[in-house]
Amino acid sequence: MFARIREVLKGRDLVFLFTVTIPFVLSVLYFGIFSTDVYISESKFVVRSPEKTSTSGLGVILRSAGFANAGDEIYAAQSYVVSRDALQSLNKDKAFEHAYSDSAISVFDRFNPTGLFGTFEDLYAYYGKKVRVDHDNTSSITTLTVRAYDPREAQRINQALLEMGEATVNRLNTRGRQDLIRYAEAEVNDAKAKARNAAVALAAYRNKIGIVDPERQAVVQLQMVSKLQDQLIVTKAELLQLRRFTPRNPQIPVMETRVAGLEREISEQLRMVAGDRGSLAGAAVQYQRLQLEAQFADKQLASALASLEEARNEAQRKQAYVERIVQPNLPDSALEPRRLRGILASLLLGLVSWGVLSMLLAGVREHVQ
Repeated sequence: MFARIREVLKGRDLVFLFTVTIPFVLSVLYFGIFSTDVYISESKFVVRSPEKTSTSGLGVILRSAGFANAGDEIYAAQSYVVSRDALQSLNKDKAFEHAYSDSAISVFDRFNPTGLFGTFEDLYAYYGKKVRVDHDNTSSITTLTVRAYDPREAQRINQALLEMGEATVNRLNTRGRQDLIRYAEAEVNDAKAKARNAAVALAAYRNKIGIVDPERQAVVQLQMVSKLQDQLIVTKAELLQLRRFTPRNPQIPVMETRVAGLEREISEQLRMVAGDRGSLAGAAVQYQRLQLEAQFADKQLASALASLEEARNEAQRKQAYVERIVQPNLPDSALEPRRLRGILASLLLGLVSWGVLSMLLAGVREHVQ
């Protein structure tokens, strides 16, 4: 390789200079001198709920403890950890920005080394390169990885983000339970109001007509009519006998008066049962409607109360919990950058590029000649 470099210095192979030599020297300078050690803190957690099931190995273990994986809450926690809101919380009093803008960090790695790109959006783009969330759908384990240039900062940020994720799940749980119960309670209150209004309307109608139950009153009236009809039949039979056997009997006018009175009373009772809008039959129609409304409102109230109890039980079942499997670790050595691998990769890529370009240029020369 050094022989090739000497040839390059003599101007014999500019392609080798720009594809191999310069990139190799730059990679040696960057990875060997300028790059800053990167410390990685990692944590693992699952979000589980007693109402959902899982078929994975870990899910079976968690289910045996009375819980299962909660998918929606997992994605909510993941989304929050990599969100701008999370960065704003981390960057309170410029804590995150200062941690990644320290002068000890290489200008190639620190945030806003030139002072020209210090907006929040620039910081958020930089944040996305340092924080990563990976979710394994098979095991339902979420891995949170934080890269920093100080081991304690990496652990602190990981711990803070994990607590934010837990707070997000708890907040969703609280709001979900409150919404579920609030809607059920609103339904109960509406059903109570309808039942109360129906009962008041029924009572007001009873007071208006002066009868508790028109249907039962009509039955009483018909029973009375039946008794009066029996008396009328007997009286008419006695009157017929008197007229046949004792036409001059002084009891005949009395019996005739009694028959007329019974007939008037029967007609009056029948008119009260049916015959006009003020009769019991007319009152029974409105009474039945109000009674059906009251019964329906009572059933709605009973159903709403049952739904409220079910909502409270459902709210308890929808509890989700963040369970930490691996706590944020304090790295004792830098895992990145992988200096030797970076240098070798740069050299290998340069040689491949040089070989391809050399063959292309040779082909062009032959074509020209």
